[in-house]
Amino acid sequence: MTDLESSRADTGTETDTPAFIAPVAMENDPDALFAGDRGVLDADVRRVLVRILQRRFLLAESSPTEWKLLLAHQQTIESRLNDLFVRLVVDHSRGVAYKEQVRSDELDVPILLKDEAYSRAETLVLVYLRTVFQRETTAGTGSARVDVEEVEQTVLTYFSESDGTRASQQRAVRTAIARLDREGIIEEESEGRYRIGPLIEIVLSAETLRELQRWLDEQTTDAATPAVRNAEADAEAELVASGTTEGELP
Repeated sequence: MTDLESSRADTGTETDTPAFIAPVAMENDPDALFAGDRGVLDADVRRVLVRILQRRFLLAESSPTEWKLLLAHQQTIESRLNDLFVRLVVDHSRGVAYKEQVRSDELDVPILLKDEAYSRAETLVLVYLRTVFQRETTAGTGSARVDVEEVEQTVLTYFSESDGTRASQQRAVRTAIARLDREGIIEEESEGRYRIGPLIEIVLSAETLRELQRWLDEQTTDAATPAVRNAEADAEAELVASGTTEGELP
């Protein structure tokens, strides 16, 4: 009898069980989605989780099926994101979900999500869109819409000669509009005409908007028309009176 056989005899314990879990073929594991799959979520729920990680926002209006799955499995999806030090924010009233990087002074948190700042042109377009949206919703209008031409007309007043030619400035504004369209902040309903969605309130809070407007007022040259200044002042007064509470910048 070998030493190993002697050991087995002494303990009376069978040791035929392998040291590691044997792999299971996919045909014998109907829950596996691919070879070596150790996930526990259904395929549809996994897709929603990936969409949350891929996109900046998930909108109920444009993705109703994914939104329904998100709400049905919200706790599970939150748990998976929290494992990555990422927080899920679900705004039911606006029908939008987005993720935030968890940051802590007490905990060593590896940063997975990196901030992607808006360009100057994008910020100027956002300020104008937010002002129009606030004005229209305060007036009781069901939705707010803008034309490319009116966005350009206002935003270009904040550019100077050092910002390039008028053609390059217009391209910058058009590029900014295209990015905001891709992110779902605005939606093109017809050529050159956009509907402003409620995401604008999340991306740009009323407080941040007021700070930006004050900064823009300081930067506005003497060539700016009084009408532009008066419109900004009226918009700021409406924002102060509205008392709207916005979420944090995702």
